[in-house]
Amino acid sequence: MGKVAFIFSGQGDQYPGMGQELAEKEPAAAKTFALCDALRPGTSAQCFSGTEAELKETRNTQPCLFAFELAAAEALKSHGVMPDMAAGFSLGEVTAAAVSGLFDQETGFRLVCKRGELMQREAEKYDTAMAAVVKLEAEQVRALCAKYDQVYPVNFNCPGQITVSGLSEQMPQFSADVKSAGGRALPLKVKGAFHSPFMEAAAADFAKDLAQAEMKTPDIPLYSNRTASVYEGDPAQLLSQQICSPVQWESLVRSMIAAGADTFVEIGPGKTLTNMMKKIDPSVKACTVFEYLAEVEG
Repeated sequence: MGKVAFIFSGQGDQYPGMGQELAEKEPAAAKTFALCDALRPGTSAQCFSGTEAELKETRNTQPCLFAFELAAAEALKSHGVMPDMAAGFSLGEVTAAAVSGLFDQETGFRLVCKRGELMQREAEKYDTAMAAVVKLEAEQVRALCAKYDQVYPVNFNCPGQITVSGLSEQMPQFSADVKSAGGRALPLKVKGAFHSPFMEAAAADFAKDLAQAEMKTPDIPLYSNRTASVYEGDPAQLLSQQICSPVQWESLVRSMIAAGADTFVEIGPGKTLTNMMKKIDPSVKACTVFEYLAEVEG
């Protein structure tokens, strides 16, 4: 019997209006948005009616995406869909941690609000950007980044797609080098050089907040972006260092498949992870939360 994996998306898929229809149709989702509004007034309003520019601000993006993802997961659970394992891409790992039971929903939401503030703070210190490099192998991207003192390979998404973070002034020449090598560098809708050394101060400060959070052993296997394997050791260290460390997404997904996962449900407003899944292993089922909800609702 195959297993169901919930995979929670990261920044970039947010859009104005996300979650409104979900909250109107699913009581469990509406309850989750109400919980987030009680802790951070205006969260659902930002999701439902915030502008694209407002949602692009990291301090807003992260709590809004967490609220959406948690609401969607609760909607699935209300229909009897329970995950056998969970993982999240970047900020999605915080949602996955809450859904898996590493900490409760309120703690998760408070943590993601703090995480967004800290990463925004560091992003504002430097003029940085991120881009997805496609059509090149990981080793090629590493070699191109090595030519620059402040451009780093940070997200190993799937075959032929690696995300880089770096100084904005170095990115045009880097993009030209990528093109010369036969690839393309596509700018991402984020403000900051995430999962790179530019985020080390944010990681250090987030560790202090995590040290105060009450945590327990997750109810289901929870996979780490840093190690690409099930959480072991200090979860606070994994979550804090994740901010300034590369996301080993392809390896993580392959670990979940090896553990028996054959259905991956992307919990997020878009389909970025679903598209990655098709490149990592097209033999497993991958679908968005909206598609899966439609299935279970008949």
